[in-house]
Parts: sequence; C-alpha cells; structure tokens
Amino acid sequence: MAGNLNPSIFLSIQDIFKKRCTTLFIEAYQTSILNKSISLDFEENDITAIIHNNIDENPKRKKWKIFTNKEDYQFDKKAIQIKGFAAKSARIDMRYSTFWKNEECKYYAEAKNLKANDSGLKRRYITTGIDNFLDGGKYFDCEGFLVGYILDGTISQCVEGINKLLRKDKRENEIIGEKHFSVHQEKEIFHLFLNYVN
Repeated sequence: MAGNLNPSIFLSIQDIFKKRCTTLFIEAYQTSILNKSISLDFEENDITAIIHNNIDENPKRKKWKIFTNKEDYQFDKKAIQIKGFAAKSARIDMRYSTFWKNEECKYYAEAKNLKANDSGLKRRYITTGIDNFLDGGKYFDCEGFLVGYILDGTISQCVEGINKLLRKDKRENEIIGEKHFSVHQEKEIFHLFLNYVN
C-alpha cells in the first residue's frame, strides 16, 4: 500500500483544512473590528482586501502552510482563446490552498455586502453567491463558502430576508438554517455572516 493515499484520511485532512481556512477568515474579521479598518460605505472588494491582508499577516497561516490569493480567476477550458478571453473569466473572491502528501487541497470564499433594508443586495447574494456554487454556476467545481458582510441591520434580519426571497422563488428546501448552512440538490453551502454594525 506504499504510495497510496487512503481516501478517508484525505477527507479528514480536507475537513481540518476547511476549518483552518474559516478560522483564518474569522480571525481576520476580528482584527478588522479591533483596528476599526472597515467603513460601512466600503464596497465588498475593499473589505475583502483588508480581510485578505489580515489573513496574510496571521502567523497561523504560515504555521498551517496555507497559501491565499484574492480574485482567483477560474480558467474556462471551453472558452475560445482569443485576445482578452482571460479578462472575461469568472473570478472568485479568495482561494486558500495547501499541500498534503502531494495532494493539493483548495477552498474558496465568495463575499457579498448585505444590508437588512436592501433587498437588491440580498437578491444579489442569492444570484451571484449561492447560485454560482450550484450546478450551472461559475463556481460549481469549487469547494467553498459564502461570506456576508453585514453593513446595516443584524445577521438574523439579513438571513430572514435572504430566506424570504428563497421562499418567494419556491426554494423552501434551500433556506439558510440555524447553523448557517443551506442544503441544495448538488451540495451543502456554509454561510459565514460578519456583522460590521456597531
């Protein structure tokens, strides 16, 4: 059996890796709160840039040998390769990666701004967030999680608003549950909500 990788061990390593990635994201958020580096009028890319920098500076990232980059372009093998094709590729906000026994683990994060009183942002969270991780979406082949930057209201108000829209779309089975997971036909998605209000 020398040289063969036991799939159950690899899945266990992947789970540890995912938890570490989420931990790095949460700690980066906490650093951004301590440093008061986020303004409520920031665009989501502004917030993600600060979060990414905080992740990059976290000593745990180096200890865990996790590499990150923001704005990760997804290569489309079906795209006609003519001048400018790469600029039209889908981009996901952040990619984490590490190697374990010559196997690469990747985990992705896609972030969206949310406001309790802005149904357009909640709709965008569904169409360019949740739906992009599902079959036919830009990130279907990506294992990852969604982040909601709360810039107005509370986490529960934003989750209720998203779930209301999902119900309106007759997607009752896909609502975000208490532990912030949503279950879809193709996969389960973790939602990390970070409140920047007060």
